[in-house]
Amino acid sequence: MDLGLKDKSVIVLASSKGLGKATASQFAAEGARVFLASRDEDTLKKTAAEIRQTTGNSNVAYSVGDIKNYDSIKQLIAKVVSEHGTIDVLVNNAGGPPAGSFDDVDDDAWQHAFELNLLSFIRATREVLPYMREQGGGHILNFASSSIKQPIDGLILSNTFRAGITGFAKSMSQELAGDNILINTIGPGRIGTDRVDHLDSVQSEKLDIPVEAVKEKAKRKIPIGRYGEPEEFARTAVFLCSQANTYITGQSLLVDGGMVKAL
Repeated sequence: MDLGLKDKSVIVLASSKGLGKATASQFAAEGARVFLASRDEDTLKKTAAEIRQTTGNSNVAYSVGDIKNYDSIKQLIAKVVSEHGTIDVLVNNAGGPPAGSFDDVDDDAWQHAFELNLLSFIRATREVLPYMREQGGGHILNFASSSIKQPIDGLILSNTFRAGITGFAKSMSQELAGDNILINTIGPGRIGTDRVDHLDSVQSEKLDIPVEAVKEKAKRKIPIGRYGEPEEFARTAVFLCSQANTYITGQSLLVDGGMVKAL
């Protein structure tokens, strides 16, 4: 299937590693012009070079910035438009907030998670809309978590703001449909990333059991019986942002191997 992404202008936030990197690589493999964004220039530079080499696509660039900072977001969008002329796809992504229950987090932690995991998505969306409207359409995809369907114990910050993302996207899907701009949310389950490794380590320490025992326990709750690969998640993300998707909007989809039992 031709996904119609060749030469499309794509931004993937928080894309120096993990699911962002895997998704950016998949876009590049489809021939898109991809812009990576993250705070760590050294990692970004290495990631961009790796994606160019593995995909054979030389149109992979990057911009350093902090998505918690509105000026950084504005500068990123301006840079992409300056080099690509427009923006066809925005992938909103950010590192997950710290683990913890309600009693573990203070106002500073709540504010940080709000700015990182919700407000940054809102701001980036605001900045790309004029260009998508002018060209008659576009795709926006928000990375969230399986907690958008089933809250995860010990992740109060993630549970709260991931739910906010879904409410935002559902509302925006109604407002943007007339502009032919599709917006969706995708939530990973247990995908093999540094973030999941970290959460498994937190559980290991909390329960005083080996981290491998934590992983085996988690796998028993996944019908497919294993953690997912970042590339499996990325293929679904790219489809939702492609020309193959012309009618799915306002939806929240999990890539979780059947782990979450919610309808």
